[in-house]
Amino acid sequence: MPLGPRPSDIPRIRTALAVYRVSAIITGVFLLLLCVMMVLRYVYGVDIELGGPFGFLALTPKEQITAINLSTVILITHGWLYVLYLGCDFVLWRLVRFPFGRFVFIALGGIIPFLSFYFEFQVPPYIEKRIAAIDTSAAKNAEVPA
Repeated sequence: MPLGPRPSDIPRIRTALAVYRVSAIITGVFLLLLCVMMVLRYVYGVDIELGGPFGFLALTPKEQITAINLSTVILITHGWLYVLYLGCDFVLWRLVRFPFGRFVFIALGGIIPFLSFYFEFQVPPYIEKRIAAIDTSAAKNAEVPA
């Protein structure tokens, strides 16, 4: 019997898929913010300061920041959101039982810009196709007389 989702797991798969889609979008947005922050920090030598003496949002050299360093907040937030993204990926992998290589490939969505947005559109149809295959095989097994 090939590996695939169990019929009893289908409701949990749909819930996990909804959470995955939201986490993919949020993680992707923070990854893009992180890329902008890295360009500002390492190309221009400034960080984003929130609520400092230079205005509500200001590009300030790191040594002169006296208020909240928004660059560090973006960095830390993306890190924790990526952990959530990996958790969602793991739950889908465990419930849908797709190959480990696909799990690793989807995990790259949190570290390669724009890839999480691509996966947010590509993973749900793949999982729905696997669920449909299980539904049709379960319907065929139910039709066979004993």
